[in-house]
Amino acid sequence: MKVIVDICVVPIGVGVSVSKYVAECQKVLQEAGLEHQLHAYGTNIEGDWDEVFTAIKHCHERVHALGAPRITTTIKAGTRTDRAQTMQDKKDSVTENKN
Repeated sequence: MKVIVDICVVPIGVGVSVSKYVAECQKVLQEAGLEHQLHAYGTNIEGDWDEVFTAIKHCHERVHALGAPRITTTIKAGTRTDRAQTMQDKKDSVTENKN
């Protein structure tokens, strides 16, 4: 099953800046070959359900390995059975309807 998720991984107990932890999660997603887009307060990911959620697990493992004692992650997930849809399709649909 294909899924589009929006995640926000927040390491706790690492100080104010979390950019190195976010960058590590980006590496995990790249290594997994998943389509993803970073935005100001999280990351959108699309792909096969199992591959996406395995990558999210690996993000947690890598962020813990960098020294984060705690992590809180919010996840929004959407699936469709009526047709295939990508993140770009969703953005294009909004752009088309603005005109």
